[in-house]
Amino acid sequence: ESLHSCIGLLGISAGSLLLAVHFYSSPRAAPLIPSTALGVLLLILSALLAYAGIRRSLRNASLLVSLCLTLSAFWCGYGVILVLAGQGVLAGPADSRDALVPGLATLTLALLLVAVVGFLCGEPVLALVAAAVSLASAHEVALHYSSSLGPSAVACGHLLVCLLGGYFALGRILYFLTKGKVALPGTDLAEKKAQEQSRGSAGGTNHFAAPGLLLNMLSASVFCCRILGVTHRLFLGHVPWLWAAGTYQIGICVLSYRAMDVLMATAFGFTSILQFAAGYSLLYPTWQPEEPSLPVPFLVVFSILFAVLGLFLSLRSPVDGLYLLVFVTFCIALACSPRGFFAGGPQGVAVAIFVASALVALIHLYNVRARAKIPTGKAAVKALLARSSLLKLREGPDLHTPYLGYSKYADAEVLAYACSVLASFALTAPGDPQAPLGTVVIPWVVVAGGILKLLGGSVAFARGKTLESSAFILYAVMWIIWGLTRYGGLYGTARSFHAAVGIIAFMLFNSFIVFCSLFLNMAWFFYSLTFMLIAVSFLLDAVHALPAGYDIAATLIFGLVSFYCFLAALSSSTLEGCCLPMGRPVVQLSGVGAGATKCPHLPARKASSVKRIADILRNGGTCGIPTDTVYVLVAACNRPDAVEKAHRSKRQAQDRPMSLWISSLKQLEPAKHLFTPLLWDFMEAAWPSPISLVIPRGEWVDFLGMKDSAKYVGTPQSVAIRIPDCSVTTHLIDLVGPIVVTSANPTGEADTTHHNQVYAKLGDKVDAVLCGGPSPENIASTVVDCTKIDNGNIGFFRVGIIPKSQVLQILEQVQKK
Repeated sequence: ESLHSCIGLLGISAGSLLLAVHFYSSPRAAPLIPSTALGVLLLILSALLAYAGIRRSLRNASLLVSLCLTLSAFWCGYGVILVLAGQGVLAGPADSRDALVPGLATLTLALLLVAVVGFLCGEPVLALVAAAVSLASAHEVALHYSSSLGPSAVACGHLLVCLLGGYFALGRILYFLTKGKVALPGTDLAEKKAQEQSRGSAGGTNHFAAPGLLLNMLSASVFCCRILGVTHRLFLGHVPWLWAAGTYQIGICVLSYRAMDVLMATAFGFTSILQFAAGYSLLYPTWQPEEPSLPVPFLVVFSILFAVLGLFLSLRSPVDGLYLLVFVTFCIALACSPRGFFAGGPQGVAVAIFVASALVALIHLYNVRARAKIPTGKAAVKALLARSSLLKLREGPDLHTPYLGYSKYADAEVLAYACSVLASFALTAPGDPQAPLGTVVIPWVVVAGGILKLLGGSVAFARGKTLESSAFILYAVMWIIWGLTRYGGLYGTARSFHAAVGIIAFMLFNSFIVFCSLFLNMAWFFYSLTFMLIAVSFLLDAVHALPAGYDIAATLIFGLVSFYCFLAALSSSTLEGCCLPMGRPVVQLSGVGAGATKCPHLPARKASSVKRIADILRNGGTCGIPTDTVYVLVAACNRPDAVEKAHRSKRQAQDRPMSLWISSLKQLEPAKHLFTPLLWDFMEAAWPSPISLVIPRGEWVDFLGMKDSAKYVGTPQSVAIRIPDCSVTTHLIDLVGPIVVTSANPTGEADTTHHNQVYAKLGDKVDAVLCGGPSPENIASTVVDCTKIDNGNIGFFRVGIIPKSQVLQILEQVQKK
């Protein structure tokens, strides 16, 4: 926490120092830092700030997150413009001014909002830094329009940021040197962290929403400045602002999924598509004389998607839901304007987007930090829905928990289905598709259907949805390749055969997905089947045998099926009970997809889950649990029936006997006299650790209450015993008593390294799974033969995560003692 805060503030100071040097030396014929070099350095610092903002915390609601991410996005765009200016792409001072002013003006207002909230919520250092950068940006805007204001004023503003960064750095150095005895005001991060935790504002709050809203201001400002006459034209110099906003909004979309906010993540995914499309439209005239045309059906559908998302979002936060209506208006204005982003209508709506984004961002910034919240209408909607018997919001800590286990991300299927709708309706655009780049369909098909669907597939994979993620990634690759070849001028007569072969390969892959979806649900079966119609239209088009109207019909059918899946996923993630059905599996297999037969998957981070697993073990169940190495299958020692069940479920080989785990040597204290002093001291020195010790079998086994279970554990001569170095596992053993352990996979197969693999490998033979995510290690424990330790010799049945040398060193130390 301390490190990331220091990186963030010192990174801001470093960038401001570069800009201060640049503006101080700008009156000279040869500036100290050339524009290209300054641009590259700002891009590097923007990446550093993005890292600091993301890593600052996913739990603590600090303004530093908003400050770092916002400034990182602006410096990214600023850096690219400086590189373009340094390389002569921007012709003269007038072009540089028109390119820089929209971003600088937005940066001034955005950081002013952060500064106001910082002063109101007791973060003076961050507020002063934000205010100083805002002041420097305002001076730079004034410098472009008035020669009376010299660059020294801008440099002074950036120098002030450097002084604040130096003050912060000095405070941290004193804090570390004096071990916390001396702390300058505003630099004691431990005290700030305690204040943040006492406020308790982190629960259910998306801290990344405010930076995303500020980025909507950035993209809107490009068009606001044009219609207000601040800039003279829209051109290539504005593309870095728009694409920086789009790129960062995709990142904020992922972070919003990490914050378990499906609706705002989907909204940021939608707005990033608009930013990329706007940037492409401004870039297009550089190689084509005419302005690009926009696909009208696509924009109408996009406005409908925004409206539906706004409706569901208003059930959680009416202010955010109403905010999305501005984008509905923007899409309609684009559809009604033949000139698209270059027309006055959409630019007028952009002014409304700028103002609305500023107001909603201010509300989010303040509500994340303050005790007294600005009302967003959430309580009123909640009270209204409480009276309704039909509509009930899904709430609670397990709102986004997958059926099997848990995930760090919320479900992204809503965005993935929406991208399918957008990509399919973009294909219905009229015009000559053979004209190279003759339309603006590339951002709609490639960005919406490709890049964002790849994001949805990646998130689905992180949630353990193997089939869904495979389908989304396959369809995304198909949209990207087809969009680039068909509308990129790479699709000629000579390449028709090769394109057809590639499309047939995709159809074969999709046939497998169609077959697998038979076992998932009805909606997914039709979704994958109708995409086959799209692939067939691509194939017929490649061999020049496409019937008139077939491609339009195929895209409409696939678009409508995708829209139904979008509504079903949206309603199931927001409402309880009142959901659109996805249908039952077309083919039902015993034990596969049958919800009643699946064992409970409980998150290991909850004490209540460990208690429930303990109850299942005490009642004779077998469970899969995480450890300090790989996942294992366990049963209670005092339940011979459970131990026998674990033995049968594993089809245990004679050379891989089951082992015994305890939580502390105190459990063996009554039988200490049965162990030699060297063996006891070696056990004491070696544990807790991923070292299993094979020791001679004896009467000590009876002290653990094994009864009839003993015959299934170890061999007639020896038993492997261990104390795991895992707090969850040892706590479970404290509740249940000693447990019998074997690896959570059929004999001979690879070790199990994720909780989803336990049920996949063992099926109904396991009664519950304690979910700890990926294993900390992919290697099993080291198994040491201690049957002849009194002669000074030990052997190794298996060398695992702990090397031989370390075990021998432990033995040597014990022998010396």
